[in-house]
Amino acid sequence: MTAVPHAEEAIADFRLACISRALDDREIALQKQTRVFFQISGAGHEALLLGLARELRPGYDWFFPYYRDQALMLGLGISPATILLQAVGSSEDPSSGGRQMPAHWGHAEQHVVTQSSCTGSQCLPAVGCAEAARYLSRRPHLAGTSAHGDELTYVSLGEGATSEGDFWESLNTACTLHLPVLFVVADNGYAISVPAVDQAPAPVSELVRGFRGLDVYTVDGCDYAAVRQLAARAIPRVRAGVGPALIHARVTRPYSHSAADTQSKYRPAAELAEEALRDPLLTMAESLKTAGLLTPSEADGYWEEAKSIVADAARTALAAARPEPCSVADHVVALPDVEEDCSLVDVHPGGARADGIDTVTFGESINLTLHEVMAADERVRVFGEDVADAREALLANVEGKGGVFGTTHGLQREFGLARCYNAPLAESNIVGRAVGQALRGLHPAPEIQFFDYIWPAMQQIKSEAATIRWRSNGAFSVPMVIRVPIGGYLQGGAIWHSQSGESIFAHIPGLLIAFPSRARDAAGLLRTAFRCEDPVLFLEHKHLLRQPYARDPFPPAEYLVPFGRGAVRRPGRDLTIVTWGATVEKSLAAATRVHAELDREVEVIDLRSLIPWDRELVADSVRRTGRLLVVHEDVVTCGFGAEVAAWAADELFTDLRAPIRRVGAIDTHVAYEPTLEEVILPQVADIAAASASLMST
Repeated sequence: MTAVPHAEEAIADFRLACISRALDDREIALQKQTRVFFQISGAGHEALLLGLARELRPGYDWFFPYYRDQALMLGLGISPATILLQAVGSSEDPSSGGRQMPAHWGHAEQHVVTQSSCTGSQCLPAVGCAEAARYLSRRPHLAGTSAHGDELTYVSLGEGATSEGDFWESLNTACTLHLPVLFVVADNGYAISVPAVDQAPAPVSELVRGFRGLDVYTVDGCDYAAVRQLAARAIPRVRAGVGPALIHARVTRPYSHSAADTQSKYRPAAELAEEALRDPLLTMAESLKTAGLLTPSEADGYWEEAKSIVADAARTALAAARPEPCSVADHVVALPDVEEDCSLVDVHPGGARADGIDTVTFGESINLTLHEVMAADERVRVFGEDVADAREALLANVEGKGGVFGTTHGLQREFGLARCYNAPLAESNIVGRAVGQALRGLHPAPEIQFFDYIWPAMQQIKSEAATIRWRSNGAFSVPMVIRVPIGGYLQGGAIWHSQSGESIFAHIPGLLIAFPSRARDAAGLLRTAFRCEDPVLFLEHKHLLRQPYARDPFPPAEYLVPFGRGAVRRPGRDLTIVTWGATVEKSLAAATRVHAELDREVEVIDLRSLIPWDRELVADSVRRTGRLLVVHEDVVTCGFGAEVAAWAADELFTDLRAPIRRVGAIDTHVAYEPTLEEVILPQVADIAAASASLMST
């Protein structure tokens, strides 16, 4: 046992360790009484976390903890009553207002970022947070942001979570950029019931040795004095900018994984008995007694005091208010208050404006808008695969790439590598880092190169970005714009470069979705997206990027398109077509064909954004036409058109004079050979035929 340093602090931390364990015991008792509804303990991790807390700075450093970090919360100044407010689900709980289960920390004042249950997913936002700190510490003038040159970002996880790809991707970036991140792996030997030997071929402290620039430490996490000595060595190095560090600490798990687990079913009694001898409460007390700093009766006194403190805290928590049912939809998203002023733009696309201003393509409009918002707001950073122009040393001699579609061309050249830069070929890394930057008040614009490759980022989009405002009860938000080229009609794009799938993301509360079909709307929606304080999925159809029919005069900077506001692209009285993206133009062509052949007028509505979408505009149109056809490029089954059709069936049933119809892709993947692609994706003839059929009923 290492000699005890800092006697008064060691005694104070033993007291907190007793309180942490008493909290676990009280929660277990309350859970059996159904006054707490879930329980997961921090038992066995107390010495490690309290020893580290002495070198950490709440409200200065930033913290991305995991569910075993209860003792750390106490060490950072969170009260026992506050911890129990979350356990009982009180509306007064500052972590989530009753929305998250216990041990899902989130304390804005202490810079403890709201935690999700997904193991390891916090590592990438932690790296993004450290990135933001470096950027912000050099720009103290940015309103609403703050950072310190010697702050660090703490992120912790269990040894089981080191199997997750996000952990390894975070190490890659932290080491490449030499970021001040402290990784703490609390190794209690089990991931629920799976032993560490079944998780990896070697301990994590050995597996990470190949990461150049990573300081790696091992420590007995039950030895408080050893942890203190290590923390005093390792943490100042991270603060000094040497680079990231990883502490692999061996701890115990005296209680089962959670209240839903019984570890005696898979752990032998002898193993549990041997581990009990290393219990941090025993080792901390023994070291203090050996050093003559604590008598046995004093140690017992601290334990009795802890039980009394926690009993009082429990009474306070149980008496606290519960959430109001009407509050469940609060803090899902918060849309900016903007209006569309159509007097600022030409209504119809086509040639030059009357004042001589030339039109721009859809892709040029995106590029110009990115230049515009980056010039206006230094918080905006653009990054992803291939988005930069070239290596700095080569910029003077090469044209520069600026993305596979050229939409970010020139951004690096104009704003520098700190504002527009390339990321590893790792989609989860790109979005996860953006989450961390957005939490610090930046407004990142990560790009996923093709929609077909967005799926590795799904964890960061759905479980992290989209839930943060709601799960923190509004304490944190994630303003970010995820730009994604999407769609087919490319001839040769095949399954890996031609898919749609926007309906999958429309199913995620907390995520806004824009899907423009023309240049001016791309600019107006993108400007609005950067005014949002929530994550926006901005879908840019690849086929539209250079199409002549999607051209528009570039709208003035004041032109904004509100989310949830569609546009009538062609008025009509006999049928309403609701559509978006590339099928807008095909629907317009079909409407022209129907008029020529049947002398019937089809109204075409471009939704422009899907979350939210313009129900009022659709309702007004269908009440006039009595017929509804929904057209989209995605597959018909469970496509977003099903949502529009179901809503219309509920709300507009008495206004309909014919069944609602949908036109979309065949329920298969998009093929490579052009004639196959043409059969799979909806074409003008398909839309015209469905329109004619509907109007004949």
